[in-house]
Amino acid sequence: MRLISKAVFPVAGLGSRFLPATKASPKEMMPIVDKPLIQYAVEEAVEAGLTDMVFVTGRHKRAIEDHFDKAYEIETELASRGKEELLDLVRGIIPKHVNCIYIRQPEQLGLGHAVLCAQPIVKNEPFAVILADDLIDAHAPVMRQMVDVFEQERCSVLGVQEVPREQTASYGIVATSPFRDRIEEVKAIVEKPRPADAPSNLAVIGRYVLTPAIFEHLTRIRPGAGGEIQLTDGIAALLAHERVLAHRFEGVRYDCGSKLGYLQATVAYGIRHGEVGSAFAEYLRRVTGR
Repeated sequence: MRLISKAVFPVAGLGSRFLPATKASPKEMMPIVDKPLIQYAVEEAVEAGLTDMVFVTGRHKRAIEDHFDKAYEIETELASRGKEELLDLVRGIIPKHVNCIYIRQPEQLGLGHAVLCAQPIVKNEPFAVILADDLIDAHAPVMRQMVDVFEQERCSVLGVQEVPREQTASYGIVATSPFRDRIEEVKAIVEKPRPADAPSNLAVIGRYVLTPAIFEHLTRIRPGAGGEIQLTDGIAALLAHERVLAHRFEGVRYDCGSKLGYLQATVAYGIRHGEVGSAFAEYLRRVTGR
């Protein structure tokens, strides 16, 4: 039995980097081939053994709730037309044993604030945080890797990977010391440092397993970078009281919060797609001359 059952998905953001596409549709509903980003994130949580999906939403995010809800009209139409394969696809978006819970973030005051909004549901339990923008293609789902680490070590775990030093101002950056294979002990964490000030080039990517003690620290910290309540600052405060580990996850990460990363993910997943992969790969060879 898993020690962690809840995954928090902060999905209240505006998605301004993808306007006008995200003017009326959540960025988390943008598809990679034929599945929205948020479905990939939920599938990763389910494969890690988590059963309660907590979505921290905002205005104009109803499409996310509708996506994971039962669609009577669509199912009835598909059934009447004998389209059993599509019917199974729609019904299987989320397993029956999984619960979807929605809570509003009334103001967009940062990732730390979004996580804090989930406290009434998470309560005094360890929990996962998954950012759907970060799509990670891995043989063993990254969250499963991290939950396994948590169950062994019983402390917070951050998913990390090395980034070019010139990009440190876009990430939370950690200073670490060796612990064991692919796992390091976090000594310090800084939100979006300039390359010259960064303690390393080891960046926190959108995967966290956190103890409930993080909530107390998030309620106490003052707004940080960008005038927001930063999860990074909460973790920095947590470090003074608890051990925190950094897990160098195995997998390829696509930053789908950027246009380039989104296109890269579309190509990578598209050429492997069972229905169109071969034809798409051939098309790419033609247009690129390779």
